[in-house]
Amino acid sequence: MKIPQAKKEETILETHGDKRLDAYFWMRERENPEVTKYLEEENAYCDFVMRDTETFQEELFEEMKARYKEDDESLPYFFNEYWYIVRFETGKEYPIFSRKFATLENDEEILLDVNTLAEGQKFFEVGSVAVSPNNRLMSYSADNIGRRIYTLKFRNLESGELLQDQIPNTTGKAVWANDNEHIFYIRKDESLRAFQVYMHQLGTDSSQDVLVFHEEDETFDVNVFKTKSLEYIFIASSSTNSDEHRFIPSDNVLAPWKIIQPRTDDLEYAVEHYQNDFYIITNADEATNFKIVKTPVATPGIEYWEELIPHREETLLEGFEIFNNYLVLEERTEGLLQIKVIDNIQQTAHYLQFADPTYTAYIGLNLEFNTDKLRYGYTSLTKPNSTLEYDMSAGTTTVLKQQEVLGGHFSPENYISERIWAPSRDGKTKVCISLVYHKETPLSAETPLLLYGYGSYGHTVDASFSNARLSLLDRGFIYAIAHIRGGEYLGREWYEQGRMLQKKNTFFDFIDAAKHLVAENYTSEKRLYAMGGSAGGLLVGAVANMAPELFNGIVAQVPFVDVVTTMLDETIPLTTGEFDEWGNPKFRKYYNYMKSYSPYDNVEAKNYPNILITTGLHDSQVQYWEPAKWTAKLRELKTDDNLLLFKTDMASGHGGASGRFESLKEDALEYAFLMKLENKIDGE
Repeated sequence: MKIPQAKKEETILETHGDKRLDAYFWMRERENPEVTKYLEEENAYCDFVMRDTETFQEELFEEMKARYKEDDESLPYFFNEYWYIVRFETGKEYPIFSRKFATLENDEEILLDVNTLAEGQKFFEVGSVAVSPNNRLMSYSADNIGRRIYTLKFRNLESGELLQDQIPNTTGKAVWANDNEHIFYIRKDESLRAFQVYMHQLGTDSSQDVLVFHEEDETFDVNVFKTKSLEYIFIASSSTNSDEHRFIPSDNVLAPWKIIQPRTDDLEYAVEHYQNDFYIITNADEATNFKIVKTPVATPGIEYWEELIPHREETLLEGFEIFNNYLVLEERTEGLLQIKVIDNIQQTAHYLQFADPTYTAYIGLNLEFNTDKLRYGYTSLTKPNSTLEYDMSAGTTTVLKQQEVLGGHFSPENYISERIWAPSRDGKTKVCISLVYHKETPLSAETPLLLYGYGSYGHTVDASFSNARLSLLDRGFIYAIAHIRGGEYLGREWYEQGRMLQKKNTFFDFIDAAKHLVAENYTSEKRLYAMGGSAGGLLVGAVANMAPELFNGIVAQVPFVDVVTTMLDETIPLTTGEFDEWGNPKFRKYYNYMKSYSPYDNVEAKNYPNILITTGLHDSQVQYWEPAKWTAKLRELKTDDNLLLFKTDMASGHGGASGRFESLKEDALEYAFLMKLENKIDGE
């Protein structure tokens, strides 16, 4: 089959006197039939090249799907007189939201059967479900395109009637006031920025909704939430490095909104409420790794903040949970998450103990103040996700629910996880790598290894279990996560060293981690593969330009690769809110720096690894044309005969296919691509 060749229309993009020639700028024209034609040609070519793996892909899909319990359900949680459950039925793709009054022995009341709503839809996703304080009404939101633009709808739970109220173009979230009559929600602007909070009164047309707050600063977006105490409704306005919170009592929607602390550059904070105080996690007063303060509700300003948990240089404070007699902290020290229980009565503190060398532990859903029981989650590269209950007074732990792995072949003892440290090129920094592999997999130059990375927004990819990943591990692959700068694995400074004018540290760390794995004989360059999605797609795209000889193959999922052009266009979703992450290219120093690493701008006439690129036509985070342009430019300039495949899901967005199991087909394609490359090596 003929390799697709996109047409070229030279467009000159000039900034700061610098001219960039973009031959594929025209691909931004979403409604242009030539764009659709090109995407479909690439899809057909991908299918053609991968046709010899179709049976294997189906085998992988069925194998991965078979590990899941189809008739599964969530751990029930009790709230406001009802037990709430989300469950799945055999043969169905979507969840069923239900509840039971008072006890789990009572009859089930189905709140929402998403399978019914999704009938006939190529894509369908529920954003949120929220029940009114009197338990009689429910809001839910739905997106049937994949661009994360939700329509809010309402249902009378006593009659089952769907109310006439409908609110389009929202983030999907709804917060009920205590009067059971008003809800607060967020609208998006043309660039899909969450920028306005409205109040809707049930029974009225949404055109009459009251604008409560308008965020005029385009680098900020907004959120709305109710405190754990249910006594206050908050609007949070946030940028990358600044926050501002305002609140009203939940039982008085006409009350004036009161600000906790006005926004200031580099002042971050988040708020929770307990009794007469607000508890605040903040980086105020140079608390780089954050601290916790409290302040009276009546006088919330920063001048009244009283320190409870001090800042620590060696420990990143990530979150907290308040109970009547306890304060529970979620911390990160030397990369590993820890849960610390502070007994306010006994004035003692202790940590929960975890045995794996690398893992994820997190505070779970805890809706009650007056309890000694803490729900938390735990998973590792070898252990499926579990929800546990810790008795904070007795010091005992109970497993409430553990993810089941069906099929009869899985046992945690069959897999080995490690945590190693790779020296970076600066000679003073070390990059942590988490690894997992089957106990029968040898560590050698002939062993395939898939290295995953992200490294942006302070988001840390922790070591967690994956059902789908077993299909790689059982076929002899090692899986590794590089905890590179740009995340917060080693604290806030780890993030600061991987953004703005230090962004290249992210790419260098990944390359240095890969070289260390080869040097330590875990694998070799001919068996080494890289994977990353979204900003992780930027990572692997940049690495493909910087060190193409280091990898045999790369999987770039919904990759952010046209950095300069996107960051210059404020009409594109998310651009303005990203200036504090990447820099604003309207300023020359940021323009020059991001141009020096932008994957699309740095494609050259040279050999590249085998590459599989994926996207969704309706992606609201990374527009489809970024990977499309990147593919076309790689086809034009690369000098090798390696595979270059581009697959567009014509019905989905940034998160991929909707439905519980459909996304496994994407995993199957990626794994088949990797195995195809491995088989080629073995056949040579």
